[in-house]
Amino acid sequence: MSEAADIIRIEKQPLEIALGDASQDIRAILDRALEGRIITREEGEALFSASGADLAALVATADEVRRRRVGDRVTFVTVRNINFTNVCYMACQFCNFGVRKEAKGAELLSLEEVANRAEEAWLRGGTEVCIQGGLHPDIDGDHYFRLLDAVKTRVPQMHVHAFSPFEIWYGVKKSRMPLEDYLAALKQAGLGSMPGTAAEILDTQVRLQLTRNKLSADEWERIIRAAHAAGIRTTSTIMYGHIDGPAHWAAHIDRIRSIQMDTGGFTEFVPLGFVHEQTRLFRDHPEARPGPTAAENVRMHAVARLMLAGFIDNIQVSWVKLGPETARFMLDCGVNDLGGTLMNESISRAAGSVHGQEITPSEMVRIIRSAGRIPVQRNTLYEVVADYSERDPDEIAPLVGRRQGANPLAFLDRAAPHPVAAE
Repeated sequence: MSEAADIIRIEKQPLEIALGDASQDIRAILDRALEGRIITREEGEALFSASGADLAALVATADEVRRRRVGDRVTFVTVRNINFTNVCYMACQFCNFGVRKEAKGAELLSLEEVANRAEEAWLRGGTEVCIQGGLHPDIDGDHYFRLLDAVKTRVPQMHVHAFSPFEIWYGVKKSRMPLEDYLAALKQAGLGSMPGTAAEILDTQVRLQLTRNKLSADEWERIIRAAHAAGIRTTSTIMYGHIDGPAHWAAHIDRIRSIQMDTGGFTEFVPLGFVHEQTRLFRDHPEARPGPTAAENVRMHAVARLMLAGFIDNIQVSWVKLGPETARFMLDCGVNDLGGTLMNESISRAAGSVHGQEITPSEMVRIIRSAGRIPVQRNTLYEVVADYSERDPDEIAPLVGRRQGANPLAFLDRAAPHPVAAE
């Protein structure tokens, strides 16, 4: 199914009209959000059930709160993903990325190759490399340090955003170092920030089915809190649309917010829709769904904006998961960040994503402008690199591996009124 096939487009309604058409209960929650009050977990769960006029009101409110919190700038970062190994024995049910080390196509990049890719990204204007990989049984506790040294020696100014909490857990296990000491040593070696992936859903019963609880929700939180205490900022994520539902989503966002209230260490919140096509979870689990619906994608970004307002004000949409067309639509649903240009992306594609590997800075700017917003290139920590409100970025040629003939921006040639998703 195409990403546009599951979307009904309607004209965008002014906030007051949208609120006036909403049900009394939903209107009361949205009024609280507009007053700057905290949306509770129970209220968030109610918003996740919004449909029809209530959904339109939710979208309009999220858009208004976005405008008040961060204005009309939409940010993106020029980044290269380096998945240094696809060997992993954790057998997470939602992932089709990991293979055994003897499998055809198994890969463990040399340190030199990792450095080469980082240098290539730097020469093309990249400000960040995101380094993640499987939990390879043969790497030792020092391997993450060697990766950092390889990149920082070759490209000292490159920001290294690396190692999920699951990888940190693995490094601690392999090195037998205390968590706090391990994180301090990684920071000293050049780790700039961490992806807050491996969160999936922070619910014990769901995680038991997704990962056999290899990294529990409590352990994920402990590692994230320790990273923040060490001065290492992280992203925060949710993976939704599989065997979860509104109660799990609202509780997850509430838990992320509680951590942020204590630490202030999250830079952004990134909803990641489940990509089901090639996963064991979808093939083998009778209750697994084929990813979120279009309406659930809209609700997730909008509710996150309202529940996290004033705590995490950068809400990112993953164009890799949803496609650039839907990503642009989300800019009217509370989103203010389009994420990274990426240059390489392996994990989502292994699960069945069809949305390619790279969008250039010029293409990012075009998407943002088409939504009537102001394009701004940022770095990992949301500091401005370039403001493109009145000028264009130099075109950066795509990598050789990009699909020939693919045009991720073909949708820009069509009229695109405001979308509200239908079930």
